[in-house]
Amino acid sequence: MQPQLQQSVSEGVATVVISNPAKRNAMTSAMWRALPPLLDALATDPGVRALVLTGAGDTFCAGADISSLREPGEDPRALAVRAEEALAAFPRPTLAVVRGHCVGGGSQLAAACDLRFARQGALFGVTPAKLGIVYPASSTRRLASLVGPATAKYLLFSGELIDSERALRTGLVDEVLPEGRLGERVAEFTRLLVSRSQLTQAAAKEFTGGVAGREEYWAEQELGCGDSAEGIAAFLERRPPRFGWPLSPGGTRST
Repeated sequence: MQPQLQQSVSEGVATVVISNPAKRNAMTSAMWRALPPLLDALATDPGVRALVLTGAGDTFCAGADISSLREPGEDPRALAVRAEEALAAFPRPTLAVVRGHCVGGGSQLAAACDLRFARQGALFGVTPAKLGIVYPASSTRRLASLVGPATAKYLLFSGELIDSERALRTGLVDEVLPEGRLGERVAEFTRLLVSRSQLTQAAAKEFTGGVAGREEYWAEQELGCGDSAEGIAAFLERRPPRFGWPLSPGGTRST
């Protein structure tokens, strides 16, 4: 099977699968290059309310395909950063679902997601020190903001792998589950995400990402779409809310 990124959309959730089984789902230059336009297309799909990133089979992603580092053309590290930034900027909630190895470029992608759920026994590592490569500044800052400077230094200085339990303790992952429960939990959690206010999620994603100066914009959006009034009414009437943001053309509530 050719290395590729597979995508599907079901019940408001887009799933992107990293598939390169011959190399434990390592990302080729072509795969790095393909990810930003794929994400752009999903971001403009009004039916997509959350995104799951995972790997084919029992591995999330073993990093960049090392052979691509010797290929002529654009530096694969620049391609990886571009893909990572596109994932971090995706406007809906993103969830990395990790089985097996999540190493190097795989860790870049997982850290760029909003949340990370892992199977028990998954292994995580940031390994440029094994190759004499400078880890990108933006990726280093993102890792440090996620796990703290001390753990980021441990991972970057040593290149050692840590298990899922340590990843959970350090904040690298949010939940660790046995294989028999992982798929069920992901489906349950993404259904919950899809049911919540996209207005709240989008504003929270901006604010936690350090975007400043947009408070007035979000206040106007809240007032204009009526999500808060709908949420309160639904709570009092004990029914599921029908949130309307973003508004459809003409100012009508979205479905």
